[in-house]
Amino acid sequence: MSVHARTSRRMPPVLAALGGSICAVALVLSGTADAAPATPEPTHPDDDFAGSQILRHEGMARSGGALSAARGVEGVDVSSHQRNVAWSTLRKSGVRFAYIKATESKSYKNPYFAQQYNGSYKAGMIRGAYHFATPNTSSGATQARYFLAHGGGWSRDGKTLPGALDMEYNPYGATCYGLSKQRMVNWVRDFFRVYKAKTGRDVVLYTSTNWWKTCTGNYSGFRKTHPLWVPHYGSSVGALPGGWNYQTVWQYTSKGATVGDHDRFNGSLSRLQALARG
Repeated sequence: MSVHARTSRRMPPVLAALGGSICAVALVLSGTADAAPATPEPTHPDDDFAGSQILRHEGMARSGGALSAARGVEGVDVSSHQRNVAWSTLRKSGVRFAYIKATESKSYKNPYFAQQYNGSYKAGMIRGAYHFATPNTSSGATQARYFLAHGGGWSRDGKTLPGALDMEYNPYGATCYGLSKQRMVNWVRDFFRVYKAKTGRDVVLYTSTNWWKTCTGNYSGFRKTHPLWVPHYGSSVGALPGGWNYQTVWQYTSKGATVGDHDRFNGSLSRLQALARG
């Protein structure tokens, strides 16, 4: 190679420095495209469970009252808040499925998960795990991987429901975790993408109509693929978010027998079993 060829490929020092800075900026931007700036990990994750912030922000439905003869399959959802659960008591009362909180953010694991997840299975229930999302602490992809690594997986055994993502009011600050509507949708999409790539299943989405409208602009792009689990405490399910025509699971009370949170699967036991089998 000639001296001329070698020197023609050299970059002036100033341009080289600028080029390095541009690359560094590009790397930073690409790594944070789906998450707000990192914030400290949750400080009271044992108090954060499916519906903990719904009741706080939305209260009871105006219709109030008890659930009246709605068809479907009875279920419950639990977290470390309930500690060791009396699964045999729930099974005898007619409960046939359960969702158990497994994780929150990218650092918290439910210390009672084994008793709750395995205990419901041994009692003869169909069970699944859910993740309490904190979109301001890390990306959707990161939290999906953490969930999968700590109890959120799925198996085709007919007794395991697909994982659920709990999207609700921020227990630690800004309602929408500091994300714009589009960034929130992107965060959820990334969580869904990673989970499906690993399990082949579409995540069940837990969210309230009010929160979804506020924080995603009532985005409707997930309605055809992701089952909806909606909280609404009263005698009817109320309006649904995001263009869903029906809910798959309805969390209808936070004051049910034995554990508090009770749910109703919108269909027969055979359809619940079909959801578990995939």
